[in-house]
Amino acid sequence: MASQEQITCSLPDTQNADALTQSQEVLTQEPTLVIWGRLCPKLVAFRSLELVRESYTLGRSMSCDIIITNNELRPKYLNIISKVHFRITRERINNSNEFVVYLEDMSHNGTFVDKIKVGRGNRVIITNNSEIAVAQEKFSIYVFMNTMSDNSCELPLQLKQSYALGRKLGAGACGEVRKLFTKDGSKQFAVKIIKIIDLNNGNIGFNSSINIRNEVEILKKLKHPCIIQMEDIYDTPTTMYIILELMEGGELFDKIKSKGKLSEPLAKLIFYQVVLAVHYLHKQGITHRDLKPENILLKNNSDTPLVKVSDFGMSKLVDTKTMMKTFCGTPMYVAPEILANLGCVSYTNQVDVWSLGVILYASLSGIVPFNVHNNNITLEQQIRRGRDSHMREEVYKLISTVETDENVPPLNVLNNHHEDDSNIMIKRARFLV
Repeated sequence: MASQEQITCSLPDTQNADALTQSQEVLTQEPTLVIWGRLCPKLVAFRSLELVRESYTLGRSMSCDIIITNNELRPKYLNIISKVHFRITRERINNSNEFVVYLEDMSHNGTFVDKIKVGRGNRVIITNNSEIAVAQEKFSIYVFMNTMSDNSCELPLQLKQSYALGRKLGAGACGEVRKLFTKDGSKQFAVKIIKIIDLNNGNIGFNSSINIRNEVEILKKLKHPCIIQMEDIYDTPTTMYIILELMEGGELFDKIKSKGKLSEPLAKLIFYQVVLAVHYLHKQGITHRDLKPENILLKNNSDTPLVKVSDFGMSKLVDTKTMMKTFCGTPMYVAPEILANLGCVSYTNQVDVWSLGVILYASLSGIVPFNVHNNNITLEQQIRRGRDSHMREEVYKLISTVETDENVPPLNVLNNHHEDDSNIMIKRARFLV
């Protein structure tokens, strides 16, 4: 008899190599002393400096860490340097192992970062290859090199004026996801950086340029507390930058995997929010078509997290009664009518309701109802039958609730399986959203 394995096996990482999701992994502890940055001189007389302390000042004062004298500048230029002209500081983010580097302007004549004046008393985030100038934007003295950066990506100038790039959150064959800061460090986002050239040269697949642009068009139309919000988008001839709200809690998949399974109260709290999102999508005439734990993101790691549905590359704008025929989705969570004849059989937005049932089951049990390692029957056959031979009876009843042959609105799924604490969870979810 084939056994259903724990989530580490039964819920494999179903995203393709191309898939871009916000993976919020914890970094390893850094050494207490590390060269985290380097100031590379733009002028011959200036010396290179390795940054190991948390703060450095530059100016004419002998109290500064970097003292500018007539050895570096002729007297007529030295006078434009303030006694303390600017300070560079590395700061830890929210007690994590992640850091950002700020430049604070303390001068009378001005400090410029990438040709933008900071302003006395203001500070901005500096990133790898940020150019520092004093008094005039053309009078560059240093380029800051972030030695902790992987140096694999740079923002175009137009974005660099408003944002600073942070650490990598995830990656795929067509690009990567990074943390993004406003220049003053007051707000944080996630940015999908997608190489359009790579997509156009490759095969049309799950992350083709068509699907990426489709996701953008879908996100522009949506505004709901349980759906990931798009802040901005910027296009170059070779790259697309999609700026999204940052979800620090990571994927539901990782939450289930780390815990083995979710408690019923937590599973209900999360599930209710996902149902609200799907209900909203269907009212807008949108079918997601690829709902799975990897595409459900948690705002934070609290016991009562706000969750949001993401990754709309497979989504389709359709009328409620419109039949779709394109094969899409992730097999473990896909409805049987999509698998039938590889999409030649028509289906409606009810395929999302089927996926909801599988997600709920996976959350509560830590396994999926269909065994990918069953040698006696294929995964596709299990799903098309709608029941695995080893599925428990109560689970079969749950999956039957979301049988997609009938027109079951997403909100009706909640009404069919209420227990005493369900109303409490619903109230908590409504408070979050």
